[in-house]
Amino acid sequence: MSKQQTNVKVVTGAVFVATFMSAIEGTIVSTAMPTIVGDLHGVALMNWVFSIFLLTNALATPIYGKLADTVGRKSVFLVGLLIFVVGSTLSGLSHSMETLIAWRALQGIGAGAIMPVSFTILADIYPVEQRARVMGLNGSAWGIAAVVAPLLGGFIVDQLSWHWIFFINIPIGIITMLLIWFFLNEVTERKHFTMDWWGSFWLSVGLLALMLTFQLLGDGQLGFGWVLVGLVVTVAAFWAFIRQEKRSQDPLIPLTLFKDRTFVVQNLIAALVSGFIMGFEVYLPTWTQGLLGLLASQAGFAITPSSLMWIVGSFIAGKLMLKRSPYQIINLSLTIILVGAVTMALLPASAPFWSFFVIAAVCGTGFGITITTTTVTVQSAVPVDEVGVATSFNTLSRTLGQTIMVSLLGIIMNVAMTRGVAGHPGTSMAMMNQLINPQTAKQLSAQLLPTLHGILYQGLHAIFIAGALLIVVSYLVNFLDRRSTRSVTGHQG
Repeated sequence: MSKQQTNVKVVTGAVFVATFMSAIEGTIVSTAMPTIVGDLHGVALMNWVFSIFLLTNALATPIYGKLADTVGRKSVFLVGLLIFVVGSTLSGLSHSMETLIAWRALQGIGAGAIMPVSFTILADIYPVEQRARVMGLNGSAWGIAAVVAPLLGGFIVDQLSWHWIFFINIPIGIITMLLIWFFLNEVTERKHFTMDWWGSFWLSVGLLALMLTFQLLGDGQLGFGWVLVGLVVTVAAFWAFIRQEKRSQDPLIPLTLFKDRTFVVQNLIAALVSGFIMGFEVYLPTWTQGLLGLLASQAGFAITPSSLMWIVGSFIAGKLMLKRSPYQIINLSLTIILVGAVTMALLPASAPFWSFFVIAAVCGTGFGITITTTTVTVQSAVPVDEVGVATSFNTLSRTLGQTIMVSLLGIIMNVAMTRGVAGHPGTSMAMMNQLINPQTAKQLSAQLLPTLHGILYQGLHAIFIAGALLIVVSYLVNFLDRRSTRSVTGHQG
């Protein structure tokens, strides 16, 4: 094996570790949150520990993408990792909920570099025909994290303390930084550019207003008036951003990218399918815990096959990209996901646990093909000097899709359960909260359990119907690119 091949493999491994470190962060903190709340006494601020990480992550992503194209991937990736490690260290040293939230914001700023720049680095060191397979393996870090995080988080909290769920990132982050420093040989011609600060400002205001509105709406904390204000601020900020980009000599996100129909369609599909993935990963375990009574550690395994088949889907995408157009590949992948989505929507409350393994395997295959295809297509649709911006925008699209859809699905779930509770005297939302946790469900009256299960089933049923409709909308969006006949590698399909 040549030195260059060795370097490529080491860098690929380092990128995977960095992605896994970022992916595991949300779930492992969720596992430790009851202990953190008990120690820091901040239950009212609990949601902000998660929300602030997502918000700052999304705000930083497009800025990192621009910097990756101008000053180089290596330096931007290292800076992102350094900020993430510093944020992790300070989060672990926190002694109040307010300081923990502040340092989680810093962590999110660092994490904003990891995913988009990781994919950009992989795009640099692998040709298109190999890139899909490698990105699939890298993307599987998210699925592996979903399974490992609850077990690892529980072990750390029980054997050490909650502070160590943050401190564990320090050695991992430092090792990853060293590997990237010594093995990523990047030849970049640094361009002279002026940072588009006004563009960054207006985009940040728009994203902040949009994500905050949907997150607070999903939590039931906003009335119609405040939602309207949030949306008006969002529209105004995005209008100001577009106006700024048109007159900027070096725009943060070149508007010329949006003249490519395939680029726009692929990002919209990435956002919609990512929204479905979020609902799938949140509510499938809710079903297995609330209706089947499984423990959280067992319920998490219901989505494990999707992680494994995601890799398989990425391999399939890599093969298809050589011969088929993005339109044809996405049609196939959406069909596979729709089969799983419709099956979930029609599944009876008495469905056995093994049926979820089948559904997860089917959906995971579709996820792997879709997300890998959209990422590689978006990178291939732009000039080499804009790959970083394009990749970061694709990442941002997925983040926005997840944020918006998890809020909307939460509203659907709450409305369905509220109606169910209203139609069954003697039940309450407090009982529904107890039911979802197998430990507290034991305290409920045995006579009420069938009724409560029925209410929960109706809520989940509504969620999965909404998920199936989301995939149908994705079909319609993909139809807009039906004239696309070229494969991602440029051959006629």
